[in-house]
Amino acid sequence: MTARTFVLVPAAGGGARFGGALPKQYALLAGVPVLARTLERLATALAPAATFVAVAADDLHFERMAGRPPDAVALRCGGATRAVTVRNALATIADRCADDDWIVVHDAARPCVPHDALARLTEHLRDEPVGGLLAVPVADTVKRSDGDADAPRVAATVPRNGLWQAQTPQMFRYGVLRRAFAAEAADACTDEAQAVEALGLAPRLVRGSPANLKITFPEDIALAAAILAAQAAEGRP
Repeated sequence: MTARTFVLVPAAGGGARFGGALPKQYALLAGVPVLARTLERLATALAPAATFVAVAADDLHFERMAGRPPDAVALRCGGATRAVTVRNALATIADRCADDDWIVVHDAARPCVPHDALARLTEHLRDEPVGGLLAVPVADTVKRSDGDADAPRVAATVPRNGLWQAQTPQMFRYGVLRRAFAAEAADACTDEAQAVEALGLAPRLVRGSPANLKITFPEDIALAAAILAAQAAEGRP
């Protein structure tokens, strides 16, 4: 049977660093909620068999979100961390997925991921037994601080050769992700690739895009709007 592609968007976070009256995934971006824009971008570029959005059990915003794709299914399985949310979601959709099916996990607050980056990811991973992720090589000089939270100083300059900055989507076989998140250590992982690495596997790096902005702070909304406008003007979302 041909492997199917499912999209999973963890969207249970409260966005503490973002502030505001709403979690960042529901903040308006050029008049449309961030999450709705993210889901639309994934739907048009990937045409998945199904799209799952993992939200908090008490989420009051998803069902009434303007612009929500009608076929996006809410999973009320959000946990205290992203990793727990992903683990719960994978368990919830177990009866829908075969081990060889692809799970494309994408941040709710990355609405600008370019179509060509998504196309590269799916093309490069087509015959991969494990999976991989979008990432960009680190271009800036990297400094390690001395750990002082109030007045940090440089403790060392870190060689950037071979360093990549992880993005999403991260795309793995369902069976691989279930095994990865079955381990308790996965709770401390900050992305899916890290959990898969703990199995002794080596996810493939696929070049992403600087346009694939993750909205973290309120000022990022204006930057994301500018990116979307530029993509629309070029006719290349």
